[in-house]
This record gives sequence, C-alpha cells and structure tokens, in this order.
Amino acid sequence: MPKHIQILSLFFLLISACSTTEHVPDLGSLYNALAMHEDPNRNPILVIPGLMGSKLVDQNSGKTVWGAFGLGQVDPNTSEGARLVALPMVPGQPLRELHDNVQSAGALDRIVFNFLGFPLQLNAYYHILQTLGVGGYRDEALGIAGAIDYGEGHYTCFQFDYDWRRDIVESAKNLDRLIQEKTRYVQEETEKRFGIKLEKVKFDIVAHSMGGLVARYYLRYGAVDLPEDGSLPKLTWAGARHVDHLILIGTPNAGSLGSLQNLISGVSLETLFPHYSAAVLGTMPSMYELLPRGRHVPLLRANGQPVDDLFDPELWKNQQWGLADPEQDHILKLLLPEVESREQRLEIALDHQAKALRRARQFAAAIDVPAKPPDSLKLLLIAGDAEETKMTAQINPEGGVKIVKTGPGDGTVLRSSALMDERMADNRQSRLISPIHWSQVHFIFSDHLGLTKTPAFTDNVLYFLLESPRN
Repeated sequence: MPKHIQILSLFFLLISACSTTEHVPDLGSLYNALAMHEDPNRNPILVIPGLMGSKLVDQNSGKTVWGAFGLGQVDPNTSEGARLVALPMVPGQPLRELHDNVQSAGALDRIVFNFLGFPLQLNAYYHILQTLGVGGYRDEALGIAGAIDYGEGHYTCFQFDYDWRRDIVESAKNLDRLIQEKTRYVQEETEKRFGIKLEKVKFDIVAHSMGGLVARYYLRYGAVDLPEDGSLPKLTWAGARHVDHLILIGTPNAGSLGSLQNLISGVSLETLFPHYSAAVLGTMPSMYELLPRGRHVPLLRANGQPVDDLFDPELWKNQQWGLADPEQDHILKLLLPEVESREQRLEIALDHQAKALRRARQFAAAIDVPAKPPDSLKLLLIAGDAEETKMTAQINPEGGVKIVKTGPGDGTVLRSSALMDERMADNRQSRLISPIHWSQVHFIFSDHLGLTKTPAFTDNVLYFLLESPRN
C-alpha cells in the first residue's frame, strides 16, 4: 500500500476512534435572520413529492384512493378497489387519453394509519416541509428544522401534488400550469406588500425521488409532450426560464431495480398495508419510467448474459412479467369485468404494457440526453451512499428475478443512479461521467426517506436556498 494511503487510513482510524458525539449546528443562529427577512427578490419554492407522495381521491364517491390507511382505506384486491387504484386499459387508445375520475388532492406530508383503533404516524415529506417552513409546519414542528423561525409573512412556498400513477411527462405539463398560476400570485403579492412590479418570477424547486424526474423533464422541455412518432422533443431548456435552483433528493435518475421487481411481483409496503398486485401496478406508466437502463447492466439472463433493453415488450411477454403473467388473470377480471374471455383480457393487458414500455423508453432517452444547462440554472443533488442497495438482478428460470449484487446507495436508489453515473465497472478510476451537469453534490449516510431527517440535509438545503450567492 502506498505511504500516503497508509497515512490517510491511520488518520481516519484515529478520527473514528475519537468521535463519540455527533455535533449539530445551531441552525437558528445560522439562518433565523435570513429566513424571517421578507426579501422581494427571494425565489418562491416548489416542493415536489415522489412516488406515492400525493393524496389521490375519487371525484365521484369522495373516497380517498391513496392517503387513508387502516379503517376506510381502499383495498386494491377487491373489485371496486382495484379499479379505483389502477388506471384504465383500452386497446388502441394512447395512454394520455386513458383517464379515470381519480385526481390528486394535496401532497402527503405525513401518513397516518390506524392499527387496532390507534392512530400511528409515518413521516413522509414532513421533514422537507419542516426545513422549508411550508404552511403551518414552520412554527409548530419540533426537532432540528423547528429551530428555524420563518416569521409570519413567509408566503412563497408551494407544494405540487400530482397523480403519480400517470406518465411523468403529463405531470411535467401540470407543473408548468402550476408555475404559471403561482407566478401571477407571487407578482400580485409582491406588488401588494412591497409596491414592486415583478416582470419575471424564478422558482427554486425541491424534489424528492420520482419528483426529481418530473422536474428534470420540465426544465429540459417545458410543457412539450414526447412526439407520437417515438422521436425525441427538441431540447430547449424551456422550463429553466422559470427556475433558478433545483434540489434533487434521492432521485433515481438512472432508474431503480425496485421498480422492475414491483412490476413483476407487486408490492406489500408494510405489514398493515394491503398487497398491490403486479397487474394493478402494471397499469401505471410512471412505474415503467422508473426502470433502470440496460446499458448499466442491471439485469442478467439466466445464462449470465446482460439484458440490453428492459423496455422491450417482447421481453416482458416472453418472461410473462407483470400484465403478461397468466397468474394475474384474477386481477384482470377485476379490472376488466366486462371482458369475459381470458384470452381477450390478456390481449388488452399486453397492449397496455407495450404502450407503457415504449413510452418509458422514449422518456428515458429524453432525460438521458447529455446537455449543459443554462448558466443561471444550478443543480444540487442530495443522495445516500451508506446503505446496501439492489444493483444487479438475474432472471430466475422458475419465474421472476433474483438480486445477485448490491451496491452503495440509500437502500432504494443507487448512488450511481442518483448521479446518473455513466462509467462502466472497469472505469472507476476516472472522474464522474454524467449527462447531468451537477453544480453541487452532497452525500448523506441515511436511507431513502431518512435523507431528509438529518441536520446535514437541513443545513445544506437552507444554505443553498437562503445564503448561497446568486447570479
């Protein structure tokens, strides 16, 4: 071992041996004055939650499809529940035209569910909202972020809720509408409070997990859809005209193996939650848009050879994955009650799956295009690299896939996926190669949801938003 590496190893060994107490910064002293100062030039902030981070409500019945847990929650394994949670499937119809009566109804800051009559709580985006001082949480919250007093007049924090089941590009178009609406609101408030007429409003965005993909597509293409012929839209950075800073937290920029497993086997979130079948999840275009890229070799065939294209409909049909699984026919009966033939149900399911996979391939290609952003746009990534995370799977001859290799990440998203690291396994001696031009990257030693709970998260985000120099 070279001498300089031996010295470094000894240094870190001594540091770890002597460090018994975690030191936490006095965030109030650092940021109170900045946070309470009403600055008409301060950018408004948009918070974008990730997958399952927005409440979904059926407009016909008023039932909460996602966001109510325990008593009264919708069971996706019943006829009514399956059709409420899943998206419609109609052969020959584009995904964008397949609508139901379920709409998003606010971001889920906290998930509360009932167990034996007792309410239990899981903090979902509570810590992000704490940090940013959104709504009533800025003064009532306890803990690290509660040390910051945002004052009474903080009026420029907003949440973007969206139907996370649908195509990410659709959500990006809805984000554009919200930004136009909030731009007018901020202009009116600024003139009312300060007598200043703002000609232009720029936003800062804080996005968790899949929410980061919504934001990244919006920055590159604005409200422009993916072309119907399968080509890529022109990269104009249209959305960047309205955004100065984007903070991505645990975003699977290169996809996640967890999405592949969920689409094949379904998912059981926790012991107290119902099982969401592969067929129900398979109706959701966004789930396919979270798949990893074949060039990063996330999946091996049974003989050990890499699968080049995870978006190939024939692969899913031949492997009988997801909607192509004959064992999912009992769910397809719930989703397609008017279709009597098993063969016809399968035909409809395969058509839907193929459309979703082709759309996902096109989406991945669009956000993977290497491009330098405008100088005014700054990209901050906060990612985890201390948890073992699924890295490589292999097709199991008996069905499904099995994990054969893990790597550093946050337990859900690999470090390399968050970075969009294009280096091959045998090229780790070079510096990072990524189509994303990161302004800053911070690594936090926590899991996917825990990334937002640490003092390091709060400190870095507040510095980036409140104190870092602006153009």
